[in-house]
Amino acid sequence: MTNIVRWDPFSDIRTTMDRLFDEGFSRPWRFMTPSDYEAGFPLEIAETDDAVEVKASMPGVRPEDVDITVANDVLTIKAEHREETEDKKREYYRREIRYGAFHRALSLPVSVDADKAEARFENGMLHLKLPKAEALRPKQIKVAGPTNGTIES
Repeated sequence: MTNIVRWDPFSDIRTTMDRLFDEGFSRPWRFMTPSDYEAGFPLEIAETDDAVEVKASMPGVRPEDVDITVANDVLTIKAEHREETEDKKREYYRREIRYGAFHRALSLPVSVDADKAEARFENGMLHLKLPKAEALRPKQIKVAGPTNGTIES
């Protein structure tokens, strides 16, 4: 015995819209091209009296796969998260870990001395300390005591 099911043209639209609201707004990167989200690792930039400090979250990235440059007060961080492939064919039910190359280029708030920069990589976090250029560092001016009540020039 065969069952006849009436075709509903709006069923496909309804299913697509349900998927959009269930997954689309909680994971918007699904609708972006790779170039839209390619540069997306989070970072923090802070300024102290003598340096600009940058922290970048890069889980799964090896230190040797990170390239950092400073040119014309622009900091560029490039990295690659390599996928370790196996010969087994797999069908993924969920795949959210991003692999591949990514980068960030951002203007620094002040000029820095790139030759004295320090970088360390610890627990998936990149820590940069970029000393400010000497001309921008605060200078201490000592005040002399009174001299006969006159100021000499």
